[in-house]
Amino acid sequence: MTRFCAVTAPALMVAYGILRWIDGLDGHRKGGPAWNVGHVAFFLAIVLFAVLAVGLRRSVVAQVPGRGVLAGVATGAVMVGAACFLWVIAGDLSAAFRDAAPLPGVLEAAGPALFQLGLLTLLVLLVVARRLPVWSPVLVLAGFAGIAVSLDLLPVASLVVAAGLAPLAARPAAIPATGRS
Repeated sequence: MTRFCAVTAPALMVAYGILRWIDGLDGHRKGGPAWNVGHVAFFLAIVLFAVLAVGLRRSVVAQVPGRGVLAGVATGAVMVGAACFLWVIAGDLSAAFRDAAPLPGVLEAAGPALFQLGLLTLLVLLVVARRLPVWSPVLVLAGFAGIAVSLDLLPVASLVVAAGLAPLAARPAAIPATGRS
């Protein structure tokens, strides 16, 4: 499942970014078919990133002695952040939902940071254990930074995230048992 998530989550983010561009071609965003399909792709991407985090936590616990608690906290951060993302996406897709259950401002601000910090922590733990190359979390961070700079960079930034997750996708097993990639 780790391989699937490592490939599919960033691919869905690329799709979301492209559909976001298409939706904005008329000078307006929101409410059109490209907006809606793009947000569904974004929703699914976030779900898959959360599933990826669970798989990475399992790998850390199995392969990195003494880091289970940190991996659990990092996975929890990803889950909280993912829940915040999903809440906002649901609000973008449904004004009724957004009006009935607005996400508190502190969670709207903290959610993405928790999501990114948690995922990066899991990747760094695997780098420290020599299960991933150093450049893997560096590229994921660069992709996240690109998205933070401008949502218009989503397609390109998502490709950078995909490149950072490529070592996870390139192996039959989720993460190699020995050696540096």
